[in-house]
Parts: sequence; structure tokens; C-alpha cells
Amino acid sequence: MEQPPLALDINLTPEQRQSRTFIRGHILFAFGIVILLYLAWLLGKELMIIYVSALFAAVLMPIVIRITEFKFRGRHPSRPIAIVLLIVGVALLLGLFFMVGLPPVLRDLNQFSTELPSRIPGIVAKAKKLPIANRLGVDAIASRAESALATTASYLVTALPNWISHLFDILTALFLCIYFMLEGEHAYSFFLSLFPPAPRLRLDLTLRRAELKMSKWLIGQGLLMLILGVSSTIAFGLLHVRYFLLLGFLMGLFNLIPVAGGVFTITAAAGIAAVDSWPKMLGVIAFYVVYINIENAYLTPRIMSSSVDLSGLTVLIALLCGTALAGITGALVAVPTAALIAVLLDEYAVHKDNSLG
Repeated sequence: MEQPPLALDINLTPEQRQSRTFIRGHILFAFGIVILLYLAWLLGKELMIIYVSALFAAVLMPIVIRITEFKFRGRHPSRPIAIVLLIVGVALLLGLFFMVGLPPVLRDLNQFSTELPSRIPGIVAKAKKLPIANRLGVDAIASRAESALATTASYLVTALPNWISHLFDILTALFLCIYFMLEGEHAYSFFLSLFPPAPRLRLDLTLRRAELKMSKWLIGQGLLMLILGVSSTIAFGLLHVRYFLLLGFLMGLFNLIPVAGGVFTITAAAGIAAVDSWPKMLGVIAFYVVYINIENAYLTPRIMSSSVDLSGLTVLIALLCGTALAGITGALVAVPTAALIAVLLDEYAVHKDNSLG
């Protein structure tokens, strides 16, 4: 008698039962993956906030641990106290910047946006004196610059409410980061418990190494940005370049982007200096050439020697991908994420031949 299509498992051989169980397991697994991907798509914004908070908590934890190692009146501060001290220190630095450093930069930015439309005719007149002015199409470039300025100004006005609406997300990420630093060890231990003992130990050592590397990279990159910003501001001020505070701030900020950031900012600074005089432009270019040689020969090897060795191309690709995926937030976490991936690839994917060397 022919077996019905929907036969019970008790009527199946052990091999058939095992095969059916195997198929069911894979179907349920695929179904679960589809559900998880759908939830990730629905909760994309929230997952991004959680990831950013966890990443910054991991980057800041070595600093918190270093604070707990100091002695205050013979006692080591606990982790909550160390976190509070870190938050207070960051808040004081930000408050000092917003009260002392930011107002002059905003004043220069406002003056620049006000004066630039009236200066465009003078810039065009100087550009027309160049031998290749006809080939460059100076008049067309000037008209495009004027329309771009108008578009940028209108965008800044219309985008202001969107920036304000992101304030809640920033505060949420800040509080989540604090909670990750306080209680992240429990979530980290649970994550490691999902792996067998031997791979768990290897993964733990790898992630802790990545955490330390990312923290060192962040501190080192911050120091390089600060040094370039301060030295550029001083040099442009001595050269009497217009808007030198704004230009120095942009020089330090865009130092995060390798090559392209420096080219963009030095071109802007040289162009603004050239409006006044050619010697000022030459002075700006000379300063940047000297600084780049000092940074490559002295500053970078000493400050970034213990950080993750990311090439300029890797950093640039990470920034482009991060910006495309999540805008400014993606750009903010792009390089630390690339550093984390680099450490994981170095541990699990790179095949090292110890016989060579």
C-alpha cells in the first residue's frame, strides 16, 4: 500500500527522520535570518545609535581603565567615578571650546559668507589676467560659484530644523555610551559565551587588542588634528590671511581625511590669501609644505606608531562608505570601524608565513 504524502515521523526510517530534521532546521534558520534582516531594516536608525554608542564606549574604556589606575589619597577610583571624571573632563574641554574657540570661528564664517559675493568680481578680474583664463572659462565658473553659494545658504537655513531634531538622537547615544561603559562587560561576556571555550579565548584577546588600538588611534588622530589646527591658525595669523581662525579650524578638522582633506583646505586657504596678494599665497603654501614634511618625518611616526596601521586609501574608502551609508554619523565611526575590521582580518584572514623574513 502506498505511503501517504504526509507520513508521520514514527513511520519513517532513522535516516529519513534525520534528513527531515536537517531540512526543517535549515528552513527555520533561513526563516529566522529573513526575520532578523527585516527587523534590522525597520530598526536601522536605532541599531545605528546602539552601534555608535557601543563603539565609542569601547574606544573610551581604555581611558576609563587608565583613570582607575591612578591613586587619589591612597585609593583607586571606581569605574563609575572614573566615567564621571572622563565626562566632566570632556564637558570642560567642549565648554572651553564653545566659549573661547567657536565664537571667533563663527564670526569669520559669517564675515566670509557676507563678503564673498562682493569679492567674486575682484577674484574673477584677477583670474582673467592669468594666461590660461580663456581655456578655464572663468566667467562660467564665477556664475556657478554664485549659484552654489545661494543654494548652500538656502540649504543651511532649511536644514537647521533637521539638525535640531537630531539632538535627541545625540543625547540618546550619549546615555547609551555611558551605560555601555558601566554595564557593557555583562553584554560582552554573554556575547563571548556563544562561542566554544577555545575560539572564545582567541576572540576575546583579538577584540581587546582592537579596543586598545582604536583608542590609541583616536587619541593620536586627535593630537595630529589639534597640532595642525593650532599651527595653521598661528601661521595664517602671522601672514595676516583673512579668516585665519576659520581656516585654521578647517585645516585641523579636515586632517581626518588623508590627502584629500589637506588638498581641499590648503587650496581654500591659498585662494583666500591670493585675493589679497600673491606673497601671502606663497607663504601659505610654504607653511603647508614645511608642516607636511615635519608631520610625516617626526609627528606621525611618534604619535601614531602604536595605533592601527591604516593606509590613507583605507581611511578614505572607509570615510566614503560610512558617509554613503549613514551620513555624518557614518563618517564619524568609519575609521574606528575600519580599524576593528583590520584587526579581525589580521587575526582570522591573513595567512602569515613565519618562515619568511
